[in-house]
Amino acid sequence: MSENEISYKVRGAIFTVYNTLGPGLLESVYENALYYQLNKDGLSTTKQINLPVRYADVELDISFRLDLLVENKVIVELKSVEELKSLHFKQLNTYLKLTNKKLGLLVNFNCINILDNKHRVVNKI
Repeated sequence: MSENEISYKVRGAIFTVYNTLGPGLLESVYENALYYQLNKDGLSTTKQINLPVRYADVELDISFRLDLLVENKVIVELKSVEELKSLHFKQLNTYLKLTNKKLGLLVNFNCINILDNKHRVVNKI
């Protein structure tokens, strides 16, 4: 499956979770619900992946965590905040660069309209 095909299915799962739970819950609730829904929909999904950080050909003694990785191709970064900031987009872009992935989805579940709060972020490899 291509990144675009995966993204389409992930967006459907996001709508299902949002329409079922609504806004205002903790990020961890949405993460677990979306993880369940994606796997139920037949997408191989891993959550809270520790990824090491490499700098100057050295693996640093620190790692970062991806919220969800779908089909080992698309990173899904979840938020439950009042509003998304430019830093959230930059964070996902950095994750894409560090993992050499092409596509990420940034989603804020704490909103009135989920359509305006899910964003594609592309790594221009």
